[in-house]
Amino acid sequence: MERFLSLIRNKYLIAGVAFLVWMCFFDRYDVSTQFAYQQEKNKLEVEKAFYETEIEQMTKSIKDVQYNPSEIQRIARERYKMKKDNEDVYVIQELEPKEN
Repeated sequence: MERFLSLIRNKYLIAGVAFLVWMCFFDRYDVSTQFAYQQEKNKLEVEKAFYETEIEQMTKSIKDVQYNPSEIQRIARERYKMKKDNEDVYVIQELEPKEN
């Protein structure tokens, strides 16, 4: 029992415990803040990977449009509704079902 009391009265132990409590709960960079920062970092890394793949796809499609005549023709037909003189173009739009 006396050993326990002397351990509790030890100023280094009290200072160490107080420091740990302060760093874990009251500091500007406490445990919950670090956890939130880690989650935000993971979310941003996922977004970064998504946008990198999007950039690669856009770069590839830009190169296709610049050097591939059939790709230019496809885009002209789809987006700008262009056609040859002897063709008829039919635009088909899907109707969304009505919600009751």
